[in-house]
Amino acid sequence: MNDIGHDPLRRAAPAAWYINSGLRLSDEEPDAESGPRRYALVPALERYVAGVRYHDEDAAGRAATLDALRARGMDWLPLPGRGETATRWRGLAAVAACDLSLVKLYEGHTDALAILAELQRAELADDGNWAVWAAEPPDRKLIAHAAGGDALTLEGAKPWCSGAPHVSHALVTAWRDGEPVLAAVELSQPSIAIDASGWQAVGMRATATSEVRFDGARAVQIGESGAYLSRAGFWHGGAGIAACWYGCAAALAAILRSSVKRHAEPHACAHLGAADAELSSVAALLRETAAWIDEHPRDDARQCALRVRVAVEQAAGQVMEHVSRALGAVPFCTDDWFAHAIADLPVFLRQSHAERDECALGLTLVDGDDAREPWNLGRV
Repeated sequence: MNDIGHDPLRRAAPAAWYINSGLRLSDEEPDAESGPRRYALVPALERYVAGVRYHDEDAAGRAATLDALRARGMDWLPLPGRGETATRWRGLAAVAACDLSLVKLYEGHTDALAILAELQRAELADDGNWAVWAAEPPDRKLIAHAAGGDALTLEGAKPWCSGAPHVSHALVTAWRDGEPVLAAVELSQPSIAIDASGWQAVGMRATATSEVRFDGARAVQIGESGAYLSRAGFWHGGAGIAACWYGCAAALAAILRSSVKRHAEPHACAHLGAADAELSSVAALLRETAAWIDEHPRDDARQCALRVRVAVEQAAGQVMEHVSRALGAVPFCTDDWFAHAIADLPVFLRQSHAERDECALGLTLVDGDDAREPWNLGRV
């Protein structure tokens, strides 16, 4: 599946590229009087995933790594909006720099833990590996039927379920009496069927994304109707996806940086400078966005989340272009990590809605009564 000999130089990057270079979390074990450690020590997480390397497209290997991270408590990232959002995103970026299929599972699991905490059901999170499946094509809806109290039964199919053959629990969006609800479901039930045959992707293949069919599966409603979309954390999680895109882009640029340090060819050096400008700019925006979320945890974060997603998507595309033009065909053909990452990242970026997101961001600037100048350098 992987080895521990992964070249640590691949992770070397300038400080300006780090989402949070001033961690307030200690890298030391807490003393006995401080109580149990609740959140992962992000430097330890970074060290662990830097030693993981895959040589195949086996989703089970990524799931096994998620198991190992969970066993070490490395899935408990700081919750968004609690003062350490940048630290949370640095953890996501570190896992993305290891492998994008792995971070797709890891981000889904950690997002589920954050959602359960926000909706006052954190006790459910102590068991298993979780996913969040919220895709809703207009022609298909998962239907939830009341089954007494907060119990539900689920009928129908849910597409685009990443990691479905390898996770134990999921949060799924469904419709109950015409109202949107969020349901927690345990996936070992015989009334649940998983079909991965339609996932023919090359990039992100190791996510084992599947269609999941529910035939009377038991579930528990989480929160009130509409809670999944109306909670403040919805956009916090959406912005966190950008940290995943960023982590892979920075790791690709780090390979270019290592190459230029060995052979300072002027055209490659120019591409490195351009990549640095892209990455440093969006790293600063990620830090600013995280700080805004921490300062305004209950406010609508739609605008800042859309802004950082659009910016990081554009930067990641530019970084891929600079790295590929500078390094040529060699890493595409001889470096398995590079070949997988450069194939995976464009697929993962399509979790963005492209021009629709840009339009939605533009509308936030012209709608409403906010009279603030958004591009004032003096703006806090």
